[in-house]
Amino acid sequence: MNTKITNFEDLHIWQNAQQLAQKIYLLADKNSSISKDFSLKDQLKSAAISISDNIAEGFEYNNNPDFYRFLRIAKGSCGEIRNKLHFIKRMNFEEEAVILELCSEAKNLGNQIGKLMEKVKVKIQEQRTKIKPAANNVTHNT
Repeated sequence: MNTKITNFEDLHIWQNAQQLAQKIYLLADKNSSISKDFSLKDQLKSAAISISDNIAEGFEYNNNPDFYRFLRIAKGSCGEIRNKLHFIKRMNFEEEAVILELCSEAKNLGNQIGKLMEKVKVKIQEQRTKIKPAANNVTHNT
């Protein structure tokens, strides 16, 4: 069954991004080493919430090229989260198991976003091929 999604809240990737952001926020606030490093804490939280922000914003533009562009940014933020988590692990700010679990979630979310990007890219190409033949059928009177 192929149901049309009419709200970004219905997107599983948006829901997953919200869940990941919640976990990152809790880690940043509860972990004393991270919470004392204001720059790291702020950047970590900002990158986490930007994933769902960009999914929502891109969806709301209601056109595939913009949605694709914002999905790209969201996918990039997944990488940014993983990078910061690896740094946190390197600094021994948190247990390795916690970091690896969050990295895995961020990587899986990035892969999910990538799959949606592929589908949106196909839609963009389909739209372009529908427009091109119509433009080529224009006749000129000379």
